[in-house]
Amino acid sequence: MSYQQIRPGGYNLLPPVVKNLLIINGLFFLGTYAFGSLGIDLVKLLGLFTPQSEYFRPHQLVSYIFMHGSFEHIFFNMFALWMFGNSIENVWGGKRFLIYYMVTGLGAGLIHLGVLEWQYFSVIGDISADSVQMIKQEGMSVIESGRNYADQNLATLNSVLNVPTVGASGAVFGLLLAFGMMFPNAEIYLYFLFPIKAKYFVIGYGLLELFSGVSNRPGDNVAHFAHLGGMVFGFILIKYWQKHRTRF
Repeated sequence: MSYQQIRPGGYNLLPPVVKNLLIINGLFFLGTYAFGSLGIDLVKLLGLFTPQSEYFRPHQLVSYIFMHGSFEHIFFNMFALWMFGNSIENVWGGKRFLIYYMVTGLGAGLIHLGVLEWQYFSVIGDISADSVQMIKQEGMSVIESGRNYADQNLATLNSVLNVPTVGASGAVFGLLLAFGMMFPNAEIYLYFLFPIKAKYFVIGYGLLELFSGVSNRPGDNVAHFAHLGGMVFGFILIKYWQKHRTRF
């Protein structure tokens, strides 16, 4: 099957898997506030924490994909999910699309955990056991107050252990990669004004994320390597399907 071939039934502006993902993400977002009013913090339960954290649970590798931290966060992720996802699902069909979306989201989470592990072991040797215990006991409350420790090692460890990762961005970057591979000459409009071919947009955005991740600017709370992880896992999966001519 050619990747550019629309499946029988014609082009659907809102195909079923994209539609249901939009609904599920919206329900999780509303649920965050609804449960929050009852004293239940869904971000702590469903956001992704590193395994060394007191808050880590295995299900978070999936659930974090459906959580978002703000209206702006969910709006732009869901807009990108619809903008790129509808064309991809119309070509692939729902089953392949959903598998791809979840694999890239999971892959993004795994890559991000790998980065957190590296940060954890880069500072843990310079921190006393008492300080580690202090961070585990009170670090979350420090983060929730909008502050962090003055000592850089303590601040890094506190962020690693007590700042959850949320959002569908890794899966969305996977979709962006797929769109660029499937429709390389399609034009994407930057800021709705400046046209650029999808293949160049994907390459440029990927390089920007790599630069941002490596530079690690202070105060940058974006999981750049998770974004790259979604693209890497997406590329591997697409190449696997192409090589084995997997049918769905």
